[in-house]
Amino acid sequence: MWEGYINAIDEFINENDDVNASPVVDRFHVAQNYRDDFDDLRKKELRRLKKELPPETYDQDCKGMLWILRKNHSALNPEERQELRRLFAHSPALHQAYTFREELTAIFNQELSVAQAEHRLEAWIRKVERSSLDNFDGFIKTLRNHWQSIVNYFDQRINSGFVEGLNNKIKVITRRCYGIRNVSSLFQRIWLDLHGKERFSLSTT
Repeated sequence: MWEGYINAIDEFINENDDVNASPVVDRFHVAQNYRDDFDDLRKKELRRLKKELPPETYDQDCKGMLWILRKNHSALNPEERQELRRLFAHSPALHQAYTFREELTAIFNQELSVAQAEHRLEAWIRKVERSSLDNFDGFIKTLRNHWQSIVNYFDQRINSGFVEGLNNKIKVITRRCYGIRNVSSLFQRIWLDLHGKERFSLSTT
């Protein structure tokens, strides 16, 4: 959502009459925003609980919860869910924020039209704003500022997973090859990694 990227995309679309496209903010970048806001509250609440609870209670109910809190609720096993309930008994605010986070993730996981997504997101914003929490204020501002590009995701559910995966592969290749400086050799190495197996491996059938 960096302004430079958005401006470059808009300029390209406007300067090319044969291009019929709409910018889409990647859903995983959106998720990073609201998960970071939740994480800020997590740190704040755990600092508070560490001061207020007896050490043995904190160690039993609150310590070591980072990765459980970062998982989606659907990915938790029964034991992890029980640990989560013990933590939330000490922090209703964290429980509420966790619920809001999971509700927002559920919206992006559903097969919704753009209009349906807009309705669900607006309802989510109203619910959060009626609560006593303010940790999602930054995300809500971002959501409103980039509203159309974010809801465009629901048109065809496009994300940048392939591009980011390819970029990571290229980074690994350059590290593995100890910093190739010849561009032609680098592209040959990338091509071999992407297509070499299917072109040059011997069939066993």
